[in-house]
Amino acid sequence: MITRGLVGGMLVLLGGLLTATLPPSTPVLKLAVLGAVRAHEVGRMAGLVVVLVGLGLLASAWLQLCRTVAVGDRQTGDAEEGVALVRFAAAVWCAPLVLAPPLFSRDGWSYAAQGMLARVGLSPYDWGPGALAPDNFLPLPTWLTAPPIVQAVDPLWWDTATPYGPVPVAFGAVVAGTTGNPWLLVIAHRGFALVGLVLLAWAVPRLAAWSGANPAVASAIVLVSPLMMANGVAGLHNDLLMVGLMAAALVVAVERGWVWGAALAGVAAGVKVPGGLVCVGIALVALPVGATVAARLRRLTAVGAVSVGTLLGLGVLTGLGNGWLNALTVPGEVNTPLSATTLVGGVLDFFALHLGVDTGPAFFRDVVRALGLVAALGTGAWVALRWRTGSRTTALAGVAAATAAFVLLSPVVHLWYFLMLPPFVATLRLRRHAMGALIGLSLLLGLVAPLDSSLHGAYYAIVLGCMTVALLLPVLLLTRSARESLARIVAPLAPPAGALERL
Repeated sequence: MITRGLVGGMLVLLGGLLTATLPPSTPVLKLAVLGAVRAHEVGRMAGLVVVLVGLGLLASAWLQLCRTVAVGDRQTGDAEEGVALVRFAAAVWCAPLVLAPPLFSRDGWSYAAQGMLARVGLSPYDWGPGALAPDNFLPLPTWLTAPPIVQAVDPLWWDTATPYGPVPVAFGAVVAGTTGNPWLLVIAHRGFALVGLVLLAWAVPRLAAWSGANPAVASAIVLVSPLMMANGVAGLHNDLLMVGLMAAALVVAVERGWVWGAALAGVAAGVKVPGGLVCVGIALVALPVGATVAARLRRLTAVGAVSVGTLLGLGVLTGLGNGWLNALTVPGEVNTPLSATTLVGGVLDFFALHLGVDTGPAFFRDVVRALGLVAALGTGAWVALRWRTGSRTTALAGVAAATAAFVLLSPVVHLWYFLMLPPFVATLRLRRHAMGALIGLSLLLGLVAPLDSSLHGAYYAIVLGCMTVALLLPVLLLTRSARESLARIVAPLAPPAGALERL
């Protein structure tokens, strides 16, 4: 099981070297065999299949791991051994992916370029990575006359400011001061993102104990699912660090006080703004049972003030300022098929165009997107003002509801946005069908990761990838042995002694 997952990770790494975007100056491209294979479409297609087979092996090993810890916990009643096994699997399976270039997305190269901008004195909140290009008119240090990191940045984001907070940018600036090697830069950023995985490994068993969920199974679903391995680790996205800080903030609010939790929520928002949604749960758990609406408003305002104060203070402390707030609309420049509001708005614009209604090319898209954001914020407000206070389980469910509303109603949704959900859903005591759906969704969103934005326009690759996924999914979920394994994972677990007293 552990070995199978390791082999899967190594295949993802090897296949990724054939399919991922790499700076032309990357030393690994000097290998004749690798360059020759990447130069032909058949070679890149073969690399895609290798990646998908690797993800399939990871998924198979993950399902067996979930079954092992679930059955073991029900037999012995001791989840500590299962949690330790999951953490060991996470360390082993992540090892080859740490060395990989950013896979399934080019965002990791953008992160490194934004850190380089800050290092040379150009605010990434005013300049795009294109300012680092060697033919740019801007005066750059002599040691940075031809920065190779820019070569792999998606041209779509060359001239756009970053919408990310000061936490990852400040880290990127520090790393850029030690090396200009693009591969080392992205490996450093992945290491920083993996801090989020460490925080999740610490927080998830504690969150699961609040509701009486199986901490070993919850850890397996959160830490080593295909969704996490493909989008969080291999994909190298800031969302992993953000969600780790969110989970830690909720635990710290209970164990150390709501002020410390709110401050940590501000740090999460300093990575990406949605990290601040955990403030809803912090406010609920920090109030006594039966709190009035007025008391809720006061506590929510206090939590928000500490969180926002921490967020703005980070901008001052790092010297980067808070200009990134002006760039929060940058991700909305693209349309993503996973965004329900974008799809609905696009359909309305299509009918308006063909009916001769003069509303502009994206009028309804923008309106529906705005309404979706309002509805997401309204969901968070409803949870904070109406849900039960003084309950750890309700606080956990409240964060799950707020984050789910944001993901479902966001104007832009990528696969890695779903990383926000498992830490707060898998740690709830779910019914069998809900747990089965979560496992199936985590598997599917991991397997289809190579078919995300990195393959736009590569129709043959998309068709081949879809065919491979269509072959893998039935084997992993629909065969008789797969159904039996899934049944063992989602079987009910008796609440541990003392669980009700901790709620």
